[in-house]
Amino acid sequence: MNLSAMFHFTRTVTAVCAAFALASCGSSLSGPVGPSPDGVDLRGSTIGGDFTLTSSTGSEVSWSDFKGQYRLVYFGFAYCPDVCPTDVARFSQGLGEFEKKHPELGAKVQPIFITIDPERDDQPTVASFIGNFHPRLLGLTGSPEAIAETAKKFSVTAAKGEVNESGSYDIEHTAFTYLFDPEGKPLGIIPTDKGPEGVTAELEQWVR
Repeated sequence: MNLSAMFHFTRTVTAVCAAFALASCGSSLSGPVGPSPDGVDLRGSTIGGDFTLTSSTGSEVSWSDFKGQYRLVYFGFAYCPDVCPTDVARFSQGLGEFEKKHPELGAKVQPIFITIDPERDDQPTVASFIGNFHPRLLGLTGSPEAIAETAKKFSVTAAKGEVNESGSYDIEHTAFTYLFDPEGKPLGIIPTDKGPEGVTAELEQWVR
């Protein structure tokens, strides 16, 4: 199994496990109507938490800065050959379509990309990466320690592969697009595997 296939396998298995783990608490929770059958309900989980990282423009950014906004959060890396750019493109396009259909609601959603490769993803690299996607996509980096602590809070794991002769390497990592409510509490996993249309449909279920 190649690395790309392994990413997709890991993501699928984890999503299924998460769905079973959270199914028991879904019926008693308050809030929005809930996700479509394609999404994974994360309400009641402990994913997320405060952090202070650095944006691609050099400003300090904290989780609390987004109070009052829904947050689409994705952890990845700029040198990712396929999975990260595909996922980010899909949720960016899906959010863009949601904004067209529901301008006021769309403005409430902040898309965020957080690198799990701070060794290579400095501010200019992150800026170059996010420039390919949604115009409001915010890219964050930081020290290895700050990134590791943030990833842990968001239940994201990452394993660096072997470094080749040119100094390049791949990273196997959790590849989910999380949606959080305006208070920073987890709502669900957005199904980027369903394409931009699936992302738009899921946002329509959650954002009010």
